[in-house]
Amino acid sequence: MTVQPPTHALRGPALTYTGDPFAEGLEATMVYESDAIVAMGGGRITHFGPYEKVRPLLPPDLPIRNCGRDALISAGFLDTHVHFPQAAVIASFGTQLLDWLETYTFPAEGKFADKDHAHAAAKIFLRESLRNGITTSCVYGTVFPQSVDALFEEAERLGMRMAAGKVMMDRNAPSFLLDTAQSSYDDSKALIKRWHGRGRLMYAITPRFAPTSTDEQLAAAGALWREHPDCYMQTHVSENLDEIEWVRDLFPARKNYTDVYAHAGLCRPRAIFGHGVHLNEDEMGCMHGAGSAIAHCPTSNAFIGSGAFNIARAKRADRPLRVGLGTDIGGGTSFSIMTTLGEAYKAAMVHKHRLSAGHALYLATRGSAQAMYLEDKVGSVAPGMEADIVVLDMKSTPLIAYRMDLAKDIHEALFIQMTLGDDRAVQATYVAGVLQYEKA
Repeated sequence: MTVQPPTHALRGPALTYTGDPFAEGLEATMVYESDAIVAMGGGRITHFGPYEKVRPLLPPDLPIRNCGRDALISAGFLDTHVHFPQAAVIASFGTQLLDWLETYTFPAEGKFADKDHAHAAAKIFLRESLRNGITTSCVYGTVFPQSVDALFEEAERLGMRMAAGKVMMDRNAPSFLLDTAQSSYDDSKALIKRWHGRGRLMYAITPRFAPTSTDEQLAAAGALWREHPDCYMQTHVSENLDEIEWVRDLFPARKNYTDVYAHAGLCRPRAIFGHGVHLNEDEMGCMHGAGSAIAHCPTSNAFIGSGAFNIARAKRADRPLRVGLGTDIGGGTSFSIMTTLGEAYKAAMVHKHRLSAGHALYLATRGSAQAMYLEDKVGSVAPGMEADIVVLDMKSTPLIAYRMDLAKDIHEALFIQMTLGDDRAVQATYVAGVLQYEKA
C-alpha cells in the first residue's frame, strides 16, 4: 500500500481502541489522548498521537482544524443492522414483530419497486446516517434489486464503506414482495457482480429471516455464498418468542433456530445475525465456533417488545461472540448511536450487568468493525486505517454542559454522553478523509 502524504488534520481530544476490552480490559485497550492530532491523506489516516509528538512530523503549512477542548475525535460509528426502506415507518404504533411486518414494513417496502422512490429514500437514509456519525453500515434493501442499486449508487457518490443486499423472500409475505429460490439467487448474483468490491462497497446475501424463506431458498443462499465467500450474509435470529415458535413449526427437523441457518451453510465468518435476544447456550456455542456475529439492536428490542439482549452472556470469556451495534431502523427508534448506547446500557442492566461507557463506545466502533471483519480497515484511529472519523461535541446541550463540568474523568464523561447525548452531539463526520457532514 502506497502511503499518501497528509493533506489536512484534526486537533483535539481523541478516543480509540487497540483491542477488545471485553476480553483484555479497558486499561489495556482504550486509548484516550487529551490533546491529539489526527492527520489524513489519500483517504487514510497518516498520523495519530499526542499533539506535541506528532506535530513536528507534519508539514509546517498543513491545514489543521482545531476541534476545541470540548470535542472528542473518534473513529466513525458502524451500524451492523439497519433497514433503509423502513425509515418511512419509524415511530409506528402498537405492534410486536410479526404484526409489525404485516402492518407497517411490507406495505412500505412495496413502494421500492419504483427506483426513483428508492433513490429518494436512500438519500434521506444516508443523510441521517452521516448526521449521526455513522460511516459504515450493513443494510437491508427490499426484494427489488433496484432498491439495492439505488442505495449503492448514493453510497458510492459519498465514498462510503457500505454492505447491503437484496432481501430474499419466497413465502409468508404479500405476493407483491415474493421472489423465488431461483430468482433470488439470480438477482443476488447479478448484484454481486455489479457492486461487490467496487470501491468501498460490499454485498450482503440477505434472506430476510427463516420464516419467509423455504428450505430451497435458504439452500440457494448457502450455495451463492459458497461461490462468493468474501461477501457477507445477514439475516435475523431469535428476536421474538412468537417468531421462535413459528420457526419451530416451519422447520421441525432442525434442533433450534440457529440450526436452520447452519444446515443451509449460513453460519460462518462474515455472517451477521440481527438481535439474538433469546439464543440458547447451544446456539451461542455454534455462533462462537463458526465465527458469526450478533447485531445488538437495543432500541428496537425495547420498542417492539422483543426483550433485552444479554451482552455479558454473549461476551462470556470461554466462548465470546463477535457483537456489533445496530440501530435497526425502523423497528429501532433512533439513528443516534449515543441514544442506542444508552439503551444498550439499560438492556444490560435488566440482566444485572453494568455496561461501562468505555465498553459501549468500543461496540460502536472497533467492536462493530470486528463483527464485520473490518477491524483492519475501519473502527479505530491509527495510521493506515481508512479516514472515517466522527467529531463529537461533548457539551451539545445545556444540561450535558452542566453535567460535564462536574465529570471526574473520561469514563464519567463518556457515560454522560451515552446517557444524555443524541444526534446533537455530532459536530462533524468525515468519510475517507472528506468532510461529509458538519453541524450548522
